Amino acid sequence: MKYKIPVSRPSITSVEKKWVNLALDENRISSIGGLTEIFEEKFAERIGVRHCIAVNSGCSALFLALWALGVRKGDEVIVPDFTMIASANAVVQCGAKPVFVDAEWDTCNINPKLIEEKLTEKTTTVMPVHIYGHPANMSKIFEVLRGRNIRVVEDAAEAHGAELGGKKVGSFGLCGCFSFYANKIITCAEGGAITTNNDNLASELRRIREYYFPKVGHFWHEKLGWNLRMSSLNAAVGLGQLERWKELHEKRNKIAEYYDKHLEGLVEIPIEQDFAKRVNWYYFIKSPRRDDIEKALEENRIETRRGFIPMHMQPFLKQDGNFPVSERLMNEGIYLPTFPDLTTAEQEEIIKIVKSIL
Repeated sequence: MKYKIPVSRPSITSVEKKWVNLALDENRISSIGGLTEIFEEKFAERIGVRHCIAVNSGCSALFLALWALGVRKGDEVIVPDFTMIASANAVVQCGAKPVFVDAEWDTCNINPKLIEEKLTEKTTTVMPVHIYGHPANMSKIFEVLRGRNIRVVEDAAEAHGAELGGKKVGSFGLCGCFSFYANKIITCAEGGAITTNNDNLASELRRIREYYFPKVGHFWHEKLGWNLRMSSLNAAVGLGQLERWKELHEKRNKIAEYYDKHLEGLVEIPIEQDFAKRVNWYYFIKSPRRDDIEKALEENRIETRRGFIPMHMQPFLKQDGNFPVSERLMNEGIYLPTFPDLTTAEQEEIIKIVKSIL
């Protein structure tokens, strides 16, 4: 079906085209060309960290971060049960075991109160994910981990610009990982990045990203590495998006506020806890009548997405345990079209259909 209102659409303007044309005109299309480095510098400034290491996808960012930190076979990594598959995939790629923790109902994030019971002597890392743009409760997570030799790697793929106490996500853990896929708040068409304040880790990440080439000379490789680089063409798109950072966030905020105004009381709308400043990647609502809402919108050629299928239910990841909140989010959650160029008329049509069901 061709949707008249898709669930997401990237916002590309003359600003992004300016940067892409620069890359093409000056033949700066590979990862060696300067634009990737400029993007890294500017994104690091946005997040408030010293280093940004750009890669070819958000999943590559997660894998590279874990691999550089020494996560290997025999290790366990705490991962939210309610998340996108990339979070768990990165752990499995390293040969380690993802251990799942149930979600909080209100924010959809990992429940810090349930982390401690999943920690073992094999636990090396905790990977909180800032789901749908609302920050995970990092202070409570760090409280649980106090005195333990366990690292924190943030999965901030859905939360560019979200804050806790005025500090942006991606700057709390030893490193943070972002996605710049086409549906993200900031896109490079494809791509990802790792942010960190750790100089040694940043250096190691850059070398692993590029086949672990030597710092001087060629074709001598001390360790295993991969080609996970971001091209200058992707970075060019991202540089245009960074110029529009404020605009892109304000448009999404306006869309969320309009949904709030018209849907509050009919469904459970996204919340913002006192300690956090959320960003609006997708507008995720919850209702026992989710299936009816989905069907009505589909019949009117309006695209939606259900909540994530929990990790413990995935065929290659199945784990025993009790995950009632994640399963309820899967059964009652749906996100509505949310993208910067969504018009008020389109929103009104979506809201009218939702209201007709409820």
